Amino acid sequence: MVFSSLLFIFIFLPLTVFIYYISPKTLRNFILVIASLIFYAWGEPLYIFIMIFSTIFDYFNGVLIVKYRNRKIVSFIIFLNSIIINLGILGFFKYYNFLVDNINSILNLNITASHLPLPVGISFYTFQTMSYVIDVYLNKVSVQKNIISFATYVTMFPQLVAGPIVKYADISKQLDNRKESLFKFGSGVELFITGLGKKVLLANNIGLLWNSIKSTPTKELSVISAWLGIIGFTFQIYFDFSGYSDMAIGLGKMFGFDLMKNFNYPYISKSVTEFWRRWHISLGAWFKEYVYIPLGGNKKGHRKQYINLFIVWFLTGFWHGASWNFILWGLYFGVFIILEKIFLLNWVKQKTIISHIYTFLTVVIGWVLFEFENMGECISFFKSMFGFNNLSFIDSNALYYLKTNFLLFILLIICSTPIMANILNFLKKKFKLKAAIVIPIAYILIIFLSTSYLVNESYNPFLYFKF
Repeated sequence: MVFSSLLFIFIFLPLTVFIYYISPKTLRNFILVIASLIFYAWGEPLYIFIMIFSTIFDYFNGVLIVKYRNRKIVSFIIFLNSIIINLGILGFFKYYNFLVDNINSILNLNITASHLPLPVGISFYTFQTMSYVIDVYLNKVSVQKNIISFATYVTMFPQLVAGPIVKYADISKQLDNRKESLFKFGSGVELFITGLGKKVLLANNIGLLWNSIKSTPTKELSVISAWLGIIGFTFQIYFDFSGYSDMAIGLGKMFGFDLMKNFNYPYISKSVTEFWRRWHISLGAWFKEYVYIPLGGNKKGHRKQYINLFIVWFLTGFWHGASWNFILWGLYFGVFIILEKIFLLNWVKQKTIISHIYTFLTVVIGWVLFEFENMGECISFFKSMFGFNNLSFIDSNALYYLKTNFLLFILLIICSTPIMANILNFLKKKFKLKAAIVIPIAYILIIFLSTSYLVNESYNPFLYFKF
């Protein structure tokens, strides 16, 4: 089940909200846990036991760490066991086949491996349970003694599948003392509808263009067609993932939670460093707190800092998927961030327009590495982009793509900036009464158009499901 489905929008969500709000406050966490388990089990009923195990396992790890805090060796063994088991589960389901394939390739063996489907959201909820155990061990947070409250934190369906990655420290007080309100619920509905529109009306439509160009043999692509395709994917993955994050944050507000913002208009960035402060913010914050800083951060000299950044970006790429293209993608950005710290950032800061172009092109080229798991296809697509496949600069297909998607690209560019949000805020402040009528109508229109699209269109992917 995904947020951008008719089943979720018109059946699961209304029923969950209704049951949640007619229940006494003491039962609301339990209602969320049950709803979340149903949501997760809808497509993968067997994998629900992995999540239940992770929840119970790390709940008791937290309790035992506190119980044996004065016995440092025992406490450390419990902590270490938790980290090993959590990473072991994640590694088995996400990286086992990758490891076997590479061993077979390097050693010329023929080890067979069962290709198990990846449990949806395992990368996200594993990081969440690990952050809890780490913070309890470091005495940064108090242990959660109520297992239902802890299960709410781990399984909460709004952010379960694709984040944002919520650290326990950021939500601990809200688990038992949050305040639901009509205003917060309304804000959540607005965010959910905005995210739905981004996902269904923008990401899905530009995704059709990318699918068409990606399915075309690269040797038949003109330079312009290749660039249109990957720029289309650049917008697709942003509106797909940020739209889903908006829906998640909006759903959180409906149930009284304030979840962290996960995207902040990354495509207006003037450097790669800035881009990664605006893109998937919760993941960057997690790696910074639990990997970069423990490694020493920037406190042990430049050389050590660059090594730490290299490690973080290797892990960032590897976290996204069990394939060499993701590792290369992570290291690609790591190299640019290191270069910016050495000299590049000072140079691009002095040239505003050039800095925007440099950042956008760097990110677009990075998405090629991200999208093509087969490195042969990746290299061939790069050749098409830069005119090495001996085809024309522009052809009739490219002109057709431009003509049919021109207005969509304009809309995507505008919606990638704060322009629409600024206009909306201006209208709310300047024309309070009229805005109170016009803005709800606009949201109803988005719901209507999105529903119409979902009824008539079979293309409704969610790109981050595979991570």
